[in-house]
Amino acid sequence: MTCFFNLPARWLRGSVVAGIASAALCASTSLWADFTRLSQLEAKGFSVSAEARLLEGGSPGDLLLGSLNPERQLSPASVTKAYMAAALLSRFGPQHRFTSQLVSTAPVENGVLRGDLVFEGGGDPGLTSEDLWRLVQRLQLAGVEHVDGALVVSQWRFGPVECITTDRCNARTRVANAYSAPLTSAGVNFGTWCVNVAPATTAGQPARTGLCDSTAPLIVIDNQVVTRPANSGTEISAERITDERGDVMRLTGQISTNAAARDVYRGAGDAAEQTAQLLLAMLNQAGVTVRDPWRVGSTRPPSEARRLAAVDGQPLQELLLRTMNYSNNYMADVLALNLVETPQAQLRQAGQAIEAYAQGLSGHGPITLSSGSGLTTDNRTSAHGTNVMLEDMYRQSALFPSFVASFQSPANGVMRFIRRGSPTFQNNVMLKTGTLNQPFAVRAVAGYFRTAQGRWGVFSVLVNGSGSTPYLSWPEVLDPLSLDLDAMILAH
Repeated sequence: MTCFFNLPARWLRGSVVAGIASAALCASTSLWADFTRLSQLEAKGFSVSAEARLLEGGSPGDLLLGSLNPERQLSPASVTKAYMAAALLSRFGPQHRFTSQLVSTAPVENGVLRGDLVFEGGGDPGLTSEDLWRLVQRLQLAGVEHVDGALVVSQWRFGPVECITTDRCNARTRVANAYSAPLTSAGVNFGTWCVNVAPATTAGQPARTGLCDSTAPLIVIDNQVVTRPANSGTEISAERITDERGDVMRLTGQISTNAAARDVYRGAGDAAEQTAQLLLAMLNQAGVTVRDPWRVGSTRPPSEARRLAAVDGQPLQELLLRTMNYSNNYMADVLALNLVETPQAQLRQAGQAIEAYAQGLSGHGPITLSSGSGLTTDNRTSAHGTNVMLEDMYRQSALFPSFVASFQSPANGVMRFIRRGSPTFQNNVMLKTGTLNQPFAVRAVAGYFRTAQGRWGVFSVLVNGSGSTPYLSWPEVLDPLSLDLDAMILAH
């Protein structure tokens, strides 16, 4: 064993003692280069599926570094998003862009569109207010000043999408988060309303509020936030409810007179209707009048419909970077729904499309996916299957750079809870995590590592609890895993 020669030079300076110490370190890491520490979770009643192996530099038997029930089928939670990303890159390529457009079958005569103006949702999960403004500007350049009809938002590709989780189902009438936004191919701003909250000039006055993306009063803001004296602290609670008034943003709490303004995001009740409201307000602000009220439809525009304006979204590799880094469930499910070729796609069909991709990988084994986000414990795969997918992407030189870039480095990732372990773990690993707490705990993590000799490896760890197991914190998983991976990395 000569692995100590690959350790940093400062570790080897001095004398024979230093060399002996390095050799001892090498021997000890070889001895413990498995999942010995992680396996202790099984004694606490948790189900574990884990596997780590090298991707190069030896026979198949030599490449396996450690395993615990590698074929066991468990919930991967948001590690599902790695499958989603791999399937999308394989289908569309890194530079694919989803296009949203304004179309019509009616002619434009002297600045008047003689019929309905149709917004055809392109399934772009990153569509923003800025993109809608571009569409309005380009519609004006096409010569449209008045619409002698209605603004129709078409979500024929998918939407409304049936909810399969409790939080998304409840969010149709009431929600206190942004990630449960309803799914549609015609959504904007991640299906969320944004309200800006700023202090009044005088303590005791209500805070000042307004929509982030429109000066028009598109929804009711029930503002119960009170301005308090300087340095009193700011605590704002927000809930979107939907009643006979439509979407209502209810705000409570306090904000200090010297506090900076805050943006508060909550999922809309209907994402396609939100797009219709926002786009119509922009058309009016730009001086493009629309005769009839807006409406939402699920019918595909006729083939003879003419494009009047269009906007391309960001390249797929950019969308995946945001989706994976922030584990954005809305973006993940919208992207996965784009894999379904038939209109009015649903989440199970999106899961089946990713399943078909995985089942095409030699040696993968069983997989069941109810969605592309992993927001449900119904999803099932194994550590071995996940590694098969990771290895396949590693061997696709045209796709791998975009794929691995969407994983996080513990040292520099946006998720602070992964900043654990030694410098070896933090700087030699790229990973994707998955977390669920109901109806049972799931902590999953998978990705790539580089060894002390520069060899590539893959690892996957799925830990599932049950109704009788205690709460599982991330340190209980990451701390032993980081030590196990440290040993594997230094031993090779």
